[in-house]
Amino acid sequence: MVDRRIPKFHDLAPLMQFKKPTFDLKAKRLREALTIEDLRRIAKRRTPTAAFDYTDGSAEAEISLRRARQAFRDVQFNPAILHDVATVDTGWDVLGKRVEQPFGIAPTGFTRMMQTEGEKAGAAAAAAAGIPFSLSTMGTASVEDVAEAAPGGRNWFQLYMWKDRDRSMALVDRAAAAGFDTLLVTVDVPVAGARLRDSRNGMTIPPSLTPRTIVDALPRPWWWIDFLTTEPLAFASLDRWSGTVAELLNTMFDPTVTYDDLAWIKSQWPGKLVVKGVQTIEDARRVTDLGVDALILSNHGGRQLDRAPIPFHLLPDVVKEVGADIEVHLDTGIMSGADIVAAVALGARFTLIGRAYLYGLMAGGREGVDRAIEILSVEIARTMRLLGVNSLEELEPRHVTQLERLVPRARS
Repeated sequence: MVDRRIPKFHDLAPLMQFKKPTFDLKAKRLREALTIEDLRRIAKRRTPTAAFDYTDGSAEAEISLRRARQAFRDVQFNPAILHDVATVDTGWDVLGKRVEQPFGIAPTGFTRMMQTEGEKAGAAAAAAAGIPFSLSTMGTASVEDVAEAAPGGRNWFQLYMWKDRDRSMALVDRAAAAGFDTLLVTVDVPVAGARLRDSRNGMTIPPSLTPRTIVDALPRPWWWIDFLTTEPLAFASLDRWSGTVAELLNTMFDPTVTYDDLAWIKSQWPGKLVVKGVQTIEDARRVTDLGVDALILSNHGGRQLDRAPIPFHLLPDVVKEVGADIEVHLDTGIMSGADIVAAVALGARFTLIGRAYLYGLMAGGREGVDRAIEILSVEIARTMRLLGVNSLEELEPRHVTQLERLVPRARS
């Protein structure tokens, strides 16, 4: 039997916790986003299909991207217990300067097409968080605009070598003059990958107003209002382009670039030089012997060669081969702070986020980028505490087991 009574007001009062109404809908939706995947869902609702798919998609059957993300899911963490983890330090030195988190913003192309604040929002958010921001050759803000948006930030410039070498190096000179301290040379784009979502969407730069895109815009009028009432889409590297993305890339990119060209670029650049797009142990060794400052294990977010090697799987072997001589960085597939912790434990000095940053940008502009960085930073600190470590230096391979899903068949 249960004795029942009529509740008294003083019993009910502590339970009546009504929230104050929120009229800032952007702040509300960003606050309620607890993961990068949450930001992705918001971004998909708020961004036209062609622009969202340009960010979200990858090459051909999109196998490379799925495998890269699955590789991080197939991680077993091995925590140590009974450690004092009241404080953790999530920063250390990368390329000679401190970063407050072991990740930075990767170079992304056509960024203002995703959301009108574009690279300026990314650079300012990165500077506020104490992490590097990378501007793409195909970015939609100039090196000078990015430097102005984040005067105290650490800015990197990413170079695609064009068929017009003089024009390529003129961009590099402008980046140096604007205070960019690191050059990322991307080496995995002799030609554009087959990005089928873009082809099926009729993706053009700038987006075209067609009956299809107008229908797609109806539930997203704010995107088109921003697009049509702000500065026309322009690029860090060229003034205008009228055509598809693939046509632009194949017109510009130089398929004749070799190691000799990489050595020549190194001789021209006064700052740190990083090679982005390394996908084999052999190339990691050759790049290291060239004397660059870091390499990035990357398959371009799965956007170039489908079924490419999985960077996270390559990481332990590359670190074993060259880790004593060069910093090893990593991108592709990162969707959480736990992914970043796993990469650092296996020897990565640094990681880069591309889509994760763009999902935040599409979800809420500068505030959305801040939220993406905050989500990852909180996840990194929490994962470190649960592993029983106080600093990135304490993360070791013993903290991570890569569970095997795809095992290469033995060669005869």
